[in-house]
Amino acid sequence: MLVYPSGVDVSSSALRFLAQQLQQHRRVIGTRWRRLTAGRQALLALAHLRDGQTYAQLAAGIDIGTTTAYRYITEAVELLADLAPTLTEAVRVASTKAFVLLDGTLLPIDRTAADRPFYSGKHKKHGMNVQVVSDPLGRLLWASPALPGAVHDVRAAREHGIVDALAAADVAAWADKAYRGAGGTVRTPYWGKWETLSAGQQAVNRSHAKVRALAERAVATLKTWRLLRKLRCSTTRITGLVQAVLSLHLASSD
Repeated sequence: MLVYPSGVDVSSSALRFLAQQLQQHRRVIGTRWRRLTAGRQALLALAHLRDGQTYAQLAAGIDIGTTTAYRYITEAVELLADLAPTLTEAVRVASTKAFVLLDGTLLPIDRTAADRPFYSGKHKKHGMNVQVVSDPLGRLLWASPALPGAVHDVRAAREHGIVDALAAADVAAWADKAYRGAGGTVRTPYWGKWETLSAGQQAVNRSHAKVRALAERAVATLKTWRLLRKLRCSTTRITGLVQAVLSLHLASSD
């Protein structure tokens, strides 16, 4: 395997944050010696999340075994996932905003036609459904656990308790037509599938679309971490990866 120098486009604050968390974790569990320092382990995990490189590629680049690379990255991801805010904590932050934006995204996975629970009819591909809550400027506040791609956005929002949590906190949420019938404080555009909308309703929908469009910024924030653009791991690990990315983003944007 050829090895060449490369760069990782992540902030130094994200690297420092993860390195500090790893160093503290090592003290807690009483680690005496590791092949990599906490800083190098943090860099390894960030390269995996940001660029989506395989364990074998990363191991060769940093001169360690593939199994060691897997173990180090898994440890870092699990540590970050545990630091991600809960829905309750995110709603508490959301209650200080005028409103929030609610949107769903599909994280593509490498599954075959036989894996129907993971197939999204909306996106025409296999993946995992993740719900995203952001502030009025499209800044990411929270990302949900991952559900199979066949689960519709409104059902996912209900299963995660997002609708009830926002309603209890009296926080308005702007969402697209996929959340029609969600209830609570979720606001969706007028539905014009079976009848012609009036000029006033069309104007409301245009205004709604302009506000809600900023939700795409939060989704794009998640997918700047290239590993989430095409996941080739077990579906049971995807929630942890999403939560790890959420923790890194929030820590580096403070």
